[in-house]
Amino acid sequence: MDASEQIDRLIAGIADWRGKTLANVRKTILAADKEIIEEWKWMGSPVWSRDGIIAVGNAHKGKVKLTFMYGAKLADPDKLFNAGFEGNERRAIDFFEGDKVNAPALKNLIRTAIEYNTAKKSTKKAPAASRSNAGKAKKK
Repeated sequence: MDASEQIDRLIAGIADWRGKTLANVRKTILAADKEIIEEWKWMGSPVWSRDGIIAVGNAHKGKVKLTFMYGAKLADPDKLFNAGFEGNERRAIDFFEGDKVNAPALKNLIRTAIEYNTAKKSTKKAPAASRSNAGKAKKK
């Protein structure tokens, strides 16, 4: 079973508001960028990636949590982040019963996360062996 099927099954197995909320969050994330990949990690967590992990979604008792891997590095003009401020990297959005998914704002945040991942990926340094040999002139 692939990751998308596992996420389908997870959502279908959550009979209350959390299942609907997670489904809406997922739909919004996938609509933000056609190249987003769904993954299934850590023994049962939906993960959305493009050039690295964007976010992890989970239904917890009383909330749905969407954790952005590098949320602390992202601009959040719509103030979606409401959890995880104690960490250096991650930030989260906790959705509670009755909360609506602000789809346009969430799409913008997803796109910002993709831009961050893409920039981070393009600035990675070459492996140490390549760096140490680069620029060395041959002695004659």
